[in-house]
Amino acid sequence: MDHVGIVGTGVYLPETVMTAREISDATEGAWSEEAVKEKLGIRQKYIAGPQDGTQEMGARAALKCLEKTGVDPLEIDLILCMGEEWKEYPLTTSALYIQDRIGAVNAWGIDVQNRCCTCVSAMKIARDMILADDTINTVLIAGGYRNGDFVDYRDNDMSMMYNLSSGGGAILLRRNHGKNVLLGSRILSDGSLSRTAGVEIGGIAHPFTPENVEEGYRSLRLMDAKKMKDRLNVVSMPNWYRCIDESLEQAGLQRKDIHYLDILHIKRSGHLAMLAALGLTEENSVYLEDYGHIGQVDQILSLELALEQGKVRDGSVICMIAAGIGYVWAANIVRWGEA
Repeated sequence: MDHVGIVGTGVYLPETVMTAREISDATEGAWSEEAVKEKLGIRQKYIAGPQDGTQEMGARAALKCLEKTGVDPLEIDLILCMGEEWKEYPLTTSALYIQDRIGAVNAWGIDVQNRCCTCVSAMKIARDMILADDTINTVLIAGGYRNGDFVDYRDNDMSMMYNLSSGGGAILLRRNHGKNVLLGSRILSDGSLSRTAGVEIGGIAHPFTPENVEEGYRSLRLMDAKKMKDRLNVVSMPNWYRCIDESLEQAGLQRKDIHYLDILHIKRSGHLAMLAALGLTEENSVYLEDYGHIGQVDQILSLELALEQGKVRDGSVICMIAAGIGYVWAANIVRWGEA
């Protein structure tokens, strides 16, 4: 039976880090260093340098992926860029920048956007496109992330985003690869939250003016904090567990079959609570407290770390989960090793 498997991954991380102490200092004392470490779960995170554009970090991760897997870029049929909208040049297509940087001249490319859910969502899109179109056999998903540039650490409403980090990630999928098979996916969204969080200044609704430019570059905000928090308290965890259970059902599996939870960085208590609800322990995941939240790169980074640490082996069932503002939840199920 036709299937789609993961060939390999690549991650790029900038050279500079921001420590818990520096985050605490940036909040002007609102958060102590200890609270940043223990409650927010951040010991350090990565800060992009001038050379670390969103598109460029995605391209560097893609080059690492190709080097690790030995795949010829000429074999790539499609590039799905999961990189963020905050990039070197607005209104340019990031997938095509990556195509040129890696020499994938036989591919075509398109940018996809689902905020921090984009990697998991793009994997489902790639699988569905491969199985539906005989001309697509190898798909590269790649992109960069540095939305932390917009965080105002003096805005305590934004503490949930103090973890925003920087980096790039890439994952390569192939028809009938024979191993590391993507077995099931489920995505849910709630459009009532579509404008409860985002960059408030610099778009059509609130354009830049000479007076608001400095504020605009620190205007990633909860634009309706009460609505967002009240609604998420009701729907977020049920939606996440529904995504997990329905993707497991597609794969013919149950929660008890999960060996590794490939989860984005969230506050420590939420991470531990989800592990407990799924009958897992801290040995069944990697907590990204030394990396922060690199948006949609987290799932790729977590998988690489799990393989390095021996937490994922042949036969392991991986549950990848993500959530993005807007609001969207997603889960993928992958069985690692031979099909």
